[in-house]
Amino acid sequence: MRSTGERIAEFAAGTLTAIVFIILYAPLIIGVLFSVVQIRQGRILWETFSVSPYVTLWSNQSVLSALSNTAIVALASVVIASVLAILLALYTEWEGAIGRRFIELVIYLPFLLPPIVTGLSLLVSSAQLGINRGLLTIVVGHTVFVLAVAYRLVLTRLQALPKSLVEASFDLGAGRWQTLRYVLMPHLASAVMTGAVLALTLSFDETLISTFVAGDQMTLPLRLWAMMRVGFTPEINALVTLVLLVSIAFALIAAWRLRPKGEVEED
Repeated sequence: MRSTGERIAEFAAGTLTAIVFIILYAPLIIGVLFSVVQIRQGRILWETFSVSPYVTLWSNQSVLSALSNTAIVALASVVIASVLAILLALYTEWEGAIGRRFIELVIYLPFLLPPIVTGLSLLVSSAQLGINRGLLTIVVGHTVFVLAVAYRLVLTRLQALPKSLVEASFDLGAGRWQTLRYVLMPHLASAVMTGAVLALTLSFDETLISTFVAGDQMTLPLRLWAMMRVGFTPEINALVTLVLLVSIAFALIAAWRLRPKGEVEED
């Protein structure tokens, strides 16, 4: 039976946790609320409840263009990062790999550095190479940023596979390509998918790196940032709500993919 001290400690910990969550998420809830109601002179006008700001967003061409750019950038960077993650993980796990630690440093460094440093580095690099900033440079920036996540998950799964699988495949007469296609890829598929979802979440929300490499192109976070400079309106709060919901959806999918398995998978 729990003592009085233990019950007090549990209550204090629960109260502190609740306060922290309220402080963290209250601004988000307020933003969602003000996307459907108006506030004047510090008073919430409940009678002004309307979803028209969400309808207005779909007629805003600048928002739709930014959404299109965000989708293109996210999908392109995730596909490229996933392919590179598989190739790099296979190479670094190869016994004859040269410069394994250096390659991993190059992969992880852009993710570990502050985004402003990564963005500035990409800006200087594109300027020195004479590459005009636009969707291409945004895709490159996002790929460099999310590659570490995809690579780590693929490498972890690859290291968990028994080498006897590959050896058995070769003993049965399969070539390298057949082993990759029929033995390794089926086992790596779930890790690749989970890494892709996490990378998609990071790419969708990324702002600082995009600020340096976007040029005259706009992604959804950049469009939101530009709209916020003129003040908060119901349309801005509606856009914030939609971005929040999409981010939460991606995060939930990633959490579901990363959940502990009820049963140990048989290798």
